[in-house]
Amino acid sequence: MKNTASRSKFVLVLAGILLFGLLTFVIRYFMFADRWISHSHRSGTASIQKVTDRSGTVLYAPNEDQVYAKDAMVRKAALHLLGDREERIDALAIKQYIPQLVGFDKLNGTYGNEDGTGILELTVDGRIEAVALQALNGKKGTVGVYNYKTGEILCAISSPTFDPYDPPEITDANAEQYEGAYLHRFFSYTYTPGSIFKLVTVAAALENVPDITEQTFTCEGYVYVNGERINCQGGKAHGEQTLEQALANSCNCAFAEITQQVGAKNLINKVRQIGLTESMFVDGYYTKAGTFDKAFSEANNLAWAGIGQHTDMVNPCQYMTYMGAIANGGKAAMPYLVSSVESGGAQRYKARRTYTNSMITGSAARVLTEMMHNNVVKMYGAVNLPNVEVCAKSGTAERAGHENTATFAGFINDERYPLAFVVVVEEGGAGSAACAPIAAAVLKQCISVLNEES
Repeated sequence: MKNTASRSKFVLVLAGILLFGLLTFVIRYFMFADRWISHSHRSGTASIQKVTDRSGTVLYAPNEDQVYAKDAMVRKAALHLLGDREERIDALAIKQYIPQLVGFDKLNGTYGNEDGTGILELTVDGRIEAVALQALNGKKGTVGVYNYKTGEILCAISSPTFDPYDPPEITDANAEQYEGAYLHRFFSYTYTPGSIFKLVTVAAALENVPDITEQTFTCEGYVYVNGERINCQGGKAHGEQTLEQALANSCNCAFAEITQQVGAKNLINKVRQIGLTESMFVDGYYTKAGTFDKAFSEANNLAWAGIGQHTDMVNPCQYMTYMGAIANGGKAAMPYLVSSVESGGAQRYKARRTYTNSMITGSAARVLTEMMHNNVVKMYGAVNLPNVEVCAKSGTAERAGHENTATFAGFINDERYPLAFVVVVEEGGAGSAACAPIAAAVLKQCISVLNEES
């Protein structure tokens, strides 16, 4: 009897182990099956007939003689989305949809799409991206534009880049030139924002300081906060200003005072509501999360944070989305890169519109829109486009040991062209001087493309 009981216990233990193993496999299967199938089909290359941009232009055709786009500038601009031949750059947006390309679902397994039948359509336009890359003129940085009503990313480029047909041999001599060339700066970098962050501070002020639009702020070119001197750009004295004028002048002195009125708690809550310290998922890409100090021990540090310096770091894609939320009255469409996937003659995926949480109140968004348009009218002549209302803010972010990083962000306030944008030029100097002409050139091309589509 004892032997029988022992054998029964052993069988039960074995059955328990088998059941646990089966349950673990099932859970892992449903969690990771898409990832497994992605790695098991030569990165899906055999299943792809072509990858096109929004106009139908072929950007990538792995089974053709001409693998990448015919135009060299388009090839360079699209490199970080399509990957290079040596696979040093991951084509994450393509990998994300390999299950649809090869014909796979978690219940039926692989259902046998023929190799070389997959067509993946991106939301970007090769012509827009080429204009953006050309406008950057070899500078390190990124340019992003998306439709804040639909979520379609029209442009997402990263520089430095290279022609996949002529990859550079990176050595000690040219390492600085190609620093970060294998990463997509739009998704995978964060930058000190500089004064574009003042759009966050203004939003917090509009929502938490009832009379902020009725106040005036006096600037003598500098102000002391907790014993630290904070200068305006070039030490320029702006005199007495309203909030709108302080934003247009990008007055550090005024914003040091405004930030103290907003308070650390309200500013931290606004950053959290916008999601600047969180990662977004965009068709295979997890954006790099930004940073913002959550324990201001000194008033001067809070002032610098509200100005867009201190420890502030933002991701370009995330900040562009915030621009879309202002333009759209509080919340915006979530950005995406892949419009559709077709395989075996059938559509396997079609993008669906989703929205962000509320980032800013509707009333604050309306006031901020007016202020940002005033910036363009009064300060940024290069981005004054005919027959459209552009709203924007420039930034000049200080970097120890380097020339300043130039930033520029905003949107078009027009139902025909609902576009939000961000431009970052590393070591570009002043934000508006370096970035506004780039934004203007790219937005003009975007408008041309949208007019063709309408």
